[in-house]
Amino acid sequence: MIAAEALAAGLDSPTLRDLAGWPRSAEARDIRDAFEQALTESGIGLPDRGLARRHALRRMAARLIAGEITPADLATDDWWETEVETPEERAFVALIPQCACCMEYTLGLDQRAWEAQLRKAASALTSTPSRHCGTPVARHGGCEAGRLPSYWL
Repeated sequence: MIAAEALAAGLDSPTLRDLAGWPRSAEARDIRDAFEQALTESGIGLPDRGLARRHALRRMAARLIAGEITPADLATDDWWETEVETPEERAFVALIPQCACCMEYTLGLDQRAWEAQLRKAASALTSTPSRHCGTPVARHGGCEAGRLPSYWL
């Protein structure tokens, strides 16, 4: 889906065109390899893992606000291991349990209170500039040249 969005936004490369037609069931490693190749072909540098995770965290917060994912969906990844840099990132990550199976135990909150706090933290995170980009994710502003385009963030 991201590859198709990038093509629609005007970015083009042979691997990106190919990747846009891949099924969601494709192997994750194959997708990553093709994605990295498409970036190379497009002259876009891949950010380091920490920066990429922070961008992904902000994108997940934006998707939560947009209703594209549920709060429980956030407990399916290791977000708690993300090296955060801002108070907003820290507050959002602190509310994400380490696993979905023990959310009630680790949260110590009722489900509605937790979801409300998580959405509030997500809103704060997406409305503040990233220290790298300088533009809130919710506005989908551009990043520095040579980094991932805003539509991938």
